[in-house]
Amino acid sequence: MKRMWFAVLVLSFALPAWGVEKLGIGDAVRVTVFQQPDLTTEARISERGSVAMPLIGEAKLAGMTPAEAAAKIAGDLKKGKFLKDPQVSVTLTTLRSRQVSVLGLVTRPGRYALDDTSSQLADVIAAAGGLAAEGSSTLTVIRGAERHQVSLLGKSFKLQGGDTVHVDRAPVFYIYGEVTRAGAYRLEPNLTVMQAISLGGGITPRGSDRRLKLRRAGPDGKLVETEAGLRDAVKANDVIYVKESLF
Repeated sequence: MKRMWFAVLVLSFALPAWGVEKLGIGDAVRVTVFQQPDLTTEARISERGSVAMPLIGEAKLAGMTPAEAAAKIAGDLKKGKFLKDPQVSVTLTTLRSRQVSVLGLVTRPGRYALDDTSSQLADVIAAAGGLAAEGSSTLTVIRGAERHQVSLLGKSFKLQGGDTVHVDRAPVFYIYGEVTRAGAYRLEPNLTVMQAISLGGGITPRGSDRRLKLRRAGPDGKLVETEAGLRDAVKANDVIYVKESLF
């Protein structure tokens, strides 16, 4: 009974912090056989999905949980008559199989591992150092043949291993004329002309909020100038011009 209780104890502590995630190619594992230090193995799961073990040779572990992998190795050792009652634990030491690529305008582009506590898009962007100053809060997630447009300001989005996250340059608009700080500004979702003017420091004493012009590219690419209202929506690359008051 003591031997059986100890075997269960070993397997329960072999479960990784990530819960019941399955092992994959590139993951690093530690295989421990109780009272058999010569059989202890630390290895990375190969492209074939296996690790090389003493006595039993290659053991295919990819696609198994750590507990299932421990049971398989114990079974192989027993089947080969190397050990009568092997007690095995498998611990995931480095998670590499569930990774995503983060590209574009982030502080630290690169590959990042996913686990149960950091599989949300916002968590991965934070791990990459956050958006660069010019980075857009609307990101592109490429998953196989699918492309998803996801806003960091919207609902949470769970990433999967193999996803690619691309951060494009944030769209901008331009404001000129009788405003305190003319120039280019980041376009935020649902921005109105009134809010755009406030980003530019407001209208100067010489300007008028009744004399606003909006220049926007038409379907043919040519700029079209129209009268603008304070509640009008601002789009990417719009040019807002605040004219002088008539009085």
